[in-house]
This record gives sequence, C-alpha cells and structure tokens, in this order.
Amino acid sequence: MNTAIEVESPQLRSAQDSVAQDWTRLASYLATQGLSFDPEPAPRQFAGGFANLNYLVRIDGIKAVLRRPPMGPLPPGAYDMGRESKILSRLHEQFPLAPRALHLCPAANILGAPFQITEYRRGISIRDTLPPPFAGDAAVGRQLGATMIDVLSQLHRVNPVDAGLEDLGKPQRFLERAVEGWIKRSNLAVQGWATPRTLALIDELSAWMRTNSVPDGAAVLLHNDFKLDNILLDPATLAPVAVLDWDQGTRGDGLFDLATLLSYWTEPSDPDFMHQLQQMPTAQPGFPTRLEAAQAYAASTGRDLSGFRFHRVVAQFKTAIIFAQLYARWHAGATKEDRFALLGGLAEGLLEFALDISAGRRF
Repeated sequence: MNTAIEVESPQLRSAQDSVAQDWTRLASYLATQGLSFDPEPAPRQFAGGFANLNYLVRIDGIKAVLRRPPMGPLPPGAYDMGRESKILSRLHEQFPLAPRALHLCPAANILGAPFQITEYRRGISIRDTLPPPFAGDAAVGRQLGATMIDVLSQLHRVNPVDAGLEDLGKPQRFLERAVEGWIKRSNLAVQGWATPRTLALIDELSAWMRTNSVPDGAAVLLHNDFKLDNILLDPATLAPVAVLDWDQGTRGDGLFDLATLLSYWTEPSDPDFMHQLQQMPTAQPGFPTRLEAAQAYAASTGRDLSGFRFHRVVAQFKTAIIFAQLYARWHAGATKEDRFALLGGLAEGLLEFALDISAGRRF
C-alpha cells in the first residue's frame, strides 16, 4: 500500500469485468457540452456496492467519476442523479468532504439513464474487512469508529441555508413519511418471492412503527446512506478525504442518519445474518458497540436518545427492504450476479433483527 496504484487497483474492476456503457455515444454527447472524453485508458468500474454504477473516467485530461443508476427497472424515486448533483454542486463549500459536481445529464437517451460526473478523490473504501496493514489492530478500529461519528456530526452541524440547500427535501413529518414510504416499498419489493415469515414480519413491524412513532427532531442535512464504505480514506493515515453516494440526501431528523449507520453496524455477538451483511468491519477489535457509537454521537451533537428505538427500528426495516429490492431485481432477471441470490434470506434476517430491536432485545 505504498503507492496509489497499489491502493486503487483492487477497487477497480478490469475493463473486461466492468458493466459496459456506450462510451462512443458519451463522447459525442460530452463534446456538445464543451467537455472532452478521453477513451484511453478505457473507463473502469469501481468494485463493490450493489446499486449505482461508478466509473473512473478522464474528462479534459483529468480523472473524474461517472455515476449512473443500476441497469434494469428501478424503484420509484430511487437513484436520483439530479438530487445528488444539486447537493454536490453546493455542499462542498460548507462540507469539504463532499466532492464537487462537474456535470449532470438528466436525460436517459445517452446511457439509458440519467448520469452525472463528479470530482475524483483518491483514497480507499473499506467495506467488511480492513486492509492487511491494519487488520486486527484495535487502535485502527477505535480510530475508524470515531471517524464515522465525527464525520456524521460534522455534516449535521452544517446549516442548510449556508449551503444553499434550504429547499432540499421536505423535513416536515419526515419520520412519518419514512415509515409509510418504506412500508409501501416493502410490499412492492417482496411480491412474487416472499416467504410467509417475511410477510408476517413486514406486517408486525409496520404495525409497531405506526403505533410507536415519535416527533421529528430538528431538521439537518441527511446523507441517508451513511456508512464506512461511503467514506474515502487516506491510505496511509485513514483520515477521511471524501464522503460519497449522496443520491438519497435530504433534510430531516439527524437521528435517522445515525440509525441508518447503525443498521449496518455488526457486533461480534450478532446472529450470522448480520455478519453476512459484509458492509462494515465493526465486529473486529477496537470498534465501539452500537450503543457506544450512539452515545458518542449524542455527546457530540447534544441530541437526546430517549426515543431512539423508533429510529433504529425504522432504519433497520429500511435496510432490510433495500436488500429485498436488490433480491427482487435478481429474481426478476434484471441482474445476473450470483451474490444477489442470497439477499432474500438476508432481508428476512434483517427484518427479524428489527423485530428484536422493537422488543428491546437488541440495541
């Protein structure tokens, strides 16, 4: 890990393994926008992730990232390139970890879906395991746990007005709309494949969320998919250099961002399906527990956690349904990747975990 090439190469697919795009058509389109697309070296897709497709490209001789939604039919309102480009065109001045937006194509006739081009930041993205120099180091676990809470707290301290994002989203009744929206998505996501247990879990959790709602907290800028692999890190120091994936960004209760982060936060004693998430290495030495992470956020922001169980249940339900949607895409043949085939069982397990949270058996 002494050079950028050694750091970046494992996180880029080969040109042959990248999902192909019509680069010739892209080049012609960008020329009409005053931008020059460099076909060599060939664009390569960033590895990892289940959703948006991201490519390392060269525009006007400079590295950039082209980002587009996944192939195939998409859930309503998901993968909003326009929303993300709006956020990134403004947020970087108040929150320097946000890359700058460079170009948005809202039309679908170039690559089959709207796409955007953003500033490239060099760094590593850590998913479920730490890179070899850091694996098993409890001090690294403590550092990364603290980094996640610190970066999230920094974001939530940004004034939306100062960032020019005071009109982003609809913070009024945010939690209520989150509950109803994800219940609606759950019914669509499991059609045609759900087990009786999956359906029963959705019904029970839907009733619990509607019965145990809490008032919205103060509205802040939300990332809405904040977790470790969306923070690019300096390969030598592991200091944050960028926060990625803003297509779900909005304004709302900051505790929902924290709860979303914790919905991916695995602990050593968690059931097997939580470890099958393979989203973050938080079960490794040094990382705080979910409770400790929540307490650190509360200490940093002054937020009250007394009603936080509700946020946790809603966010865990949301995460389960995201995996159900991904499984539904595989079930319908929209993607052929083998790793999607196990996501139906994972979604059901995450619903079970949400039920445990609602009953106070898990934090």
